[in-house]
Amino acid sequence: MHFRIWAGASALALFFSLAGCNQERKTTIGVIPKGRAHLFWQSVHAGAAKAAMDAGVEIQWNGPTSETDYAGQIQIMENMMTRRLDAICVAPIDKKIMVAVVERASKAGIPVVIFDSGIDTAEFVSQVATDNYAAGRMAADRMAAALNGKGKVVIVAVQPGAASTMERERGFEEAVKEKYPGIRIADKQFGLADFAKSLAVSENMLTAHPDLDGMFASNESSTVGASQAVKGRKAKLKLVGFDWSPTLLQDLREGVIDSLVVQHPFKMGEDSVRVAIAKLRGQAVVKMNNLAPRLVLKEDLDKPDVQAQLNPDLKKYLGQ
Repeated sequence: MHFRIWAGASALALFFSLAGCNQERKTTIGVIPKGRAHLFWQSVHAGAAKAAMDAGVEIQWNGPTSETDYAGQIQIMENMMTRRLDAICVAPIDKKIMVAVVERASKAGIPVVIFDSGIDTAEFVSQVATDNYAAGRMAADRMAAALNGKGKVVIVAVQPGAASTMERERGFEEAVKEKYPGIRIADKQFGLADFAKSLAVSENMLTAHPDLDGMFASNESSTVGASQAVKGRKAKLKLVGFDWSPTLLQDLREGVIDSLVVQHPFKMGEDSVRVAIAKLRGQAVVKMNNLAPRLVLKEDLDKPDVQAQLNPDLKKYLGQ
C-alpha cells in the first residue's frame, strides 16, 4: 500500500516536473548565415539577436566558416531539423544545391525563412533580402556618373550559384548595356568570397588591362580585395564597391574607393527573425520582403542616418 502511494506520488511529481520543463522551454529559432567571418554577418547576427530579445525567444546562430561550404551549411541545417527547432532562417550559399534541405524542412513542418540570397524553390515561408538587382543597377549608374559615361571597366565577382551577388552583377551588366554605350565591361573574374582570392583576381585584371577606368566589386570580400589591389598598384580608377567594413569606410574616406552600395544587414537579421516569430504565432506574413539598397559617397559618411546603418551596436546584442 505504501509502495503504491509512493509510486503514484513519484509519477505525479515527474508529470509536473516535465510539464514545468515544457512550460519553461522558449521558442527557439535557428539562424544560419552563409559564413561567419565578415562584418556583414555579424551585423545580421546582432539584428537577429535584437528581434529574439524583444520577443522573448531564443536563437541558435551557426554558420559555416567559408561562404563556399554548402555541404557544411546543409549539415548545420539538418542538425537543427533533427533537434526540432521551431523555425529556421537561412541564407542559402547556393540557390540550387540548398533546395533539397529547405524543402525537407518545410515538409517536416518547420517554417523556413530565406534571407540575403534567393533559392530555386517556393517552399519557404518568406524571404528577406536586399533588392540585389536594383543594387547592381545603382552601382552602374554611379559608375557612369563617375566616368562621365565613358570608359573601360571590370567586375570583381563573387561566385557562381550565389543568387544575391549574381543578381547584383546581372543588374550592373544589364544597366551598362542598356543605358551606357560608352562604357565597356572588359572582364569579369570570381574571388569566391575570399579576401586573398579577390585580391589576386583584381591584380590579374589590372595587369591584363592597364588602361582601366573603373572596377565594380559585388560584395565585402571582393571590395576588400579590389581596394587592396588598387592601393598596391596606385591605380587611378573609379572603384564602386559593395557592403562595408571599417577598412572599406576608411578607403572611401581617403578616396581609394569612389562609392559603396550598402545593405542593411542588421535590419535583415531582425526582420527575418520577426517574420519567423509571426509565422509561429499564426500571423500572416509577406512572401517577399525587399530591402532597399543605399549608395554612400565620401560626403555621406558623417550623416547620422548613415552612421546608424553602418555602425550597429554589436556589443549591445552580441557582447563583443
